Amino acid sequence: MPTDASHKLIPMTTFVIEYYSNEGYADLQILSLMKNYANFLKQPLTLGMFVPVDELGNVLKEPKNYTSWKSLEHNDGKRMSAAGFAEYGNYQKAEEKVMFEGFRVDYNGYSKVRIVASYHPVIEFSFNKNDLLPAGFIDVESLTAFDDIFLTAHALRLIGIKIKP
Repeated sequence: MPTDASHKLIPMTTFVIEYYSNEGYADLQILSLMKNYANFLKQPLTLGMFVPVDELGNVLKEPKNYTSWKSLEHNDGKRMSAAGFAEYGNYQKAEEKVMFEGFRVDYNGYSKVRIVASYHPVIEFSFNKNDLLPAGFIDVESLTAFDDIFLTAHALRLIGIKIKP
């Protein structure tokens, strides 16, 4: 897959054409990757794909000094027993499940949550708090209407795209 599109959400037809034109043939691994991407595109949208949420789908507030805490080598997300830091560990776990990069909560009101792409504020979505569904968008594929939605390492792993460290 071309490096400039390797972590950008693109339509299925573009994915197949670009991937096939670079590989030149379709083996079982490539066909599996295409199937994984198609399944990824068909997933219904959830708020947790954009921002960290708890098990009920409620937005989690970033803990105080989280960025500093996360940068410490021993806070790699594998050790959850650090006394007094359960909130940090839970947030980190939720953050690792996010599938789209660069989104932040713009408004978290009584009946809706609005999120925006920090890199392009025109890209915004509103989720109804009653059913946690986004207004106007049904599945991941509906987001391909935007040119600049980027996939996280977690999403790439789910699709089967290998990430170079």
